[in-house]
Amino acid sequence: MELFKKILIANRGEIAVRIIRSCHELGIKTVAIFSDVERDALHVKLADESICIGPAPSTQSYLNIPAIISSAEITDSEAIHPGYGFLSENPHFAEACITSGITFIGPTSENIRLGGDKAKARQIMKRKGIPVVPGSDGPVPDEETALKIVRKIGLPVILKASAGGGGRGMRIVYEEKDLGDLYHMAHRETLAAFGKGDIYIEKYIPEIRHIEVQILADNKGNIVHLGERDCSIQRRHQKLIEESPFAFAPPKFRKKIGELAIKAAKAMRYRNAGTIEFIVDKEGNIYFMEINTRIQVEHPVTEMITGIDIVKEQIKLASGASLPFKQHDIRFSGHSIECRINAEDPERFVPFSGKITLFVPPGGPGVRIDTSAYSGWTVPAHYDSLIAKAIVHGRDREEAIMRMRRALDEFIIEGIKTTIPFHQKVLSDPDFLSGNFNTNFLEKNNNTNKTPESLNSKSQAPNNK
Repeated sequence: MELFKKILIANRGEIAVRIIRSCHELGIKTVAIFSDVERDALHVKLADESICIGPAPSTQSYLNIPAIISSAEITDSEAIHPGYGFLSENPHFAEACITSGITFIGPTSENIRLGGDKAKARQIMKRKGIPVVPGSDGPVPDEETALKIVRKIGLPVILKASAGGGGRGMRIVYEEKDLGDLYHMAHRETLAAFGKGDIYIEKYIPEIRHIEVQILADNKGNIVHLGERDCSIQRRHQKLIEESPFAFAPPKFRKKIGELAIKAAKAMRYRNAGTIEFIVDKEGNIYFMEINTRIQVEHPVTEMITGIDIVKEQIKLASGASLPFKQHDIRFSGHSIECRINAEDPERFVPFSGKITLFVPPGGPGVRIDTSAYSGWTVPAHYDSLIAKAIVHGRDREEAIMRMRRALDEFIIEGIKTTIPFHQKVLSDPDFLSGNFNTNFLEKNNNTNKTPESLNSKSQAPNNK
């Protein structure tokens, strides 16, 4: 197996820094792209080469497919790593790379296309015997059909966008009289957000846990899972705290959800790294939700308990390598927690851009900080507010929590507001400590502002990161 000599990273922020580090450890040269407001970004400083991709707006820079492909060709990059967000789940981008003779480090365009069509993915999983939440067999074409499905499966139900993510186009229907209005609202929002208005229906299940499983697959059809992650602490379907493993599940549950994830990946002939997402009800029943066809923000917690560098494995798999291990070779050790540090007002969750006057990350045993921030750097207002991820590892959940609390207490970020106080509050909450939480934790515990939007789009939602 021969690795790539040079890789272009089609992303920014902490994930671009993360990818650059893995490339350098593999002896691979890197190319950073940047918009004209990010000339001083850390990923630009760390890469071997860099190239300005366009103006600040994402549509003119990090989402500009022709400019990115041209940048790869100009710099003689053999492959492109898309990171997460931006073009990472765009099948046209994956195809454009292949057409240009550039390797796309990720799954196939067919995988990405299916992952983006949640209704079709549901159909495939159902045919393969993988449990899905009761609901429509595919997109619901009109209000009349929606009413028939609702009367068959019973209220409440949740309307979801087939091509959606992040809760957009999502509505919960508690009463039959509201179905028509909510159906048309969901359709219009979905059409505006994704250019496609297809809606499907699921039975609404309250008090769920959001559990996902990391998978790796080579080009020969070999697939392994790297354990599960509990991503139930969310706000408006955006994950805020993730941990691995799911600490409150018996071993047989862990075995079952891992097997279901591999079965789901095989059903869609998956390649490279991905995440199979499930919801788990309070009785412990597992239902397939969606598949994320990219590296996840929260991948470090899996790396901490397995010792496997997922980004390196992505690169090796994309170069044609076979999986270097089988399922029985993978060992899980201890417990890991990740807190997403956003440049936001922690009380209102409003983005907060500006210059960081002092940035001192924590350290010590079992602490890892993935970040693109540094003292003197100005947080741009144009992109996602995530500036750092605090990840810790402990012998068990209790030690991991205490280690994270210590790390957050040590973290010094001055000049802007961040969500560190929010995380400190959650990590001291009795319900969080005891495991008495689900995706409605923040609403239930009053840890976030409630708006009409959040009250009508909670729980059973795919997230967009």
